[in-house]
Amino acid sequence: MAGGIDKLSVKEVDAHVKEARGWLAADVRPPEGKSWKLSDGGGLFLTVTPAGTPVWRVKYRFGGKERLFAAGTYPQIGLQAARLARARVKDDLGKGRDPVQARRVSRAAAVTSAGTTFESVAAAWLEKSRPGWSQAHFDTTAETLERYAKSLRGFPVAEITDPMVGTLIERVVVERESIDTARKLRQSLAGIFRYAMARGFCTRNPAESSRELIPRQRKKGRRPALEEFAALGDILRKASAANLSSAVRMAHRLCAFTAARVGNVIAAEWAEFAELDAEVPTWVIPRAKMKAQDRHHDHRVILGPAIADELRAWRRVNGSGRWLFPSLTDPSEHIVSESLSKLYRVTLGLKDKHTPHGWRAAFATLAKENKFDPDAVEMALDHVHASEIVRAYDRGARLPERVRLAHWWCEQLVRAERGAA
Repeated sequence: MAGGIDKLSVKEVDAHVKEARGWLAADVRPPEGKSWKLSDGGGLFLTVTPAGTPVWRVKYRFGGKERLFAAGTYPQIGLQAARLARARVKDDLGKGRDPVQARRVSRAAAVTSAGTTFESVAAAWLEKSRPGWSQAHFDTTAETLERYAKSLRGFPVAEITDPMVGTLIERVVVERESIDTARKLRQSLAGIFRYAMARGFCTRNPAESSRELIPRQRKKGRRPALEEFAALGDILRKASAANLSSAVRMAHRLCAFTAARVGNVIAAEWAEFAELDAEVPTWVIPRAKMKAQDRHHDHRVILGPAIADELRAWRRVNGSGRWLFPSLTDPSEHIVSESLSKLYRVTLGLKDKHTPHGWRAAFATLAKENKFDPDAVEMALDHVHASEIVRAYDRGARLPERVRLAHWWCEQLVRAERGAA
């Protein structure tokens, strides 16, 4: 930055702005010897944009390239304030920092401290929603946001645009081939931005328009599920032969042999298997992790002999941590539901034929066809019962029948996996 500094006076600045706006109004170029720019020296100058806005800029060199630092508009930023901006530019350069990048970092820090980034607002929205959700739903929603909305984390919510959200939604639809996940992600994002609007952090909801990017699905009566033991045995054999991580393989088997919900399977903890060595091996899932929250007791899953033996063997190798199925990339976290969904959808080629949730439909259908007590079947699945009397005796009145049911289901799957008719 060569040359003297502090050349201008406020009077000269005002005169230049008035003169430049006159040229713009007349739609002519500055006359000979005149310019849109008015220099104060040291790289600081005032220029008038085609829209007639006076803007302070500081010219500097960094990394061998000439760059511009926008110091603000006049008269909101007066002459002395502009000179202070020039001094800050020089200070940053003296410390080996690019002034523009340094300002971005400073603004980002200010936004973060103000709590208006997407990451901080999303966290606040999740905590606000937690009391009305089951733990399983909370974990799934948080996991979906963590997995698919990473690119929004550091942005102030007021700066997030419709296309930014739309790109996330389209990526889930196209790359993950999951319309259901895309729909749930968009609903969560819309809720976060509604919360941000209510708190005054932004004035519009950029997730609303992206609903048009999600293909509409025809309503289906039931989720896809195979409901013959021969077909179920084929799934078990193919999964055993597939190239899978040991955690995903075992989670798949727990899902099949218990007909438990996928969310409960992937987030299963060893503390829930305290009764694994009991006379009646049982998996006790805390009510807070269940879909149905209107009950006062935990959900007890009776374990058949074969799956109980497999879990004991699994415990000997993997029983030192919190999770039954820790993530390979971060053992402090459990595997995600997409791991199981992808196994069925892609690895086993069962798209639109069978899903991890399909074991619940198969279990209910085949158990009732084989004359098991329908109420015992519904209890095993933790479904809502129509009868108040059934609800009252839900805790254990049908335990012998549920033990018989669990042993039968386990035996049938073992036989089917071996190819027995």
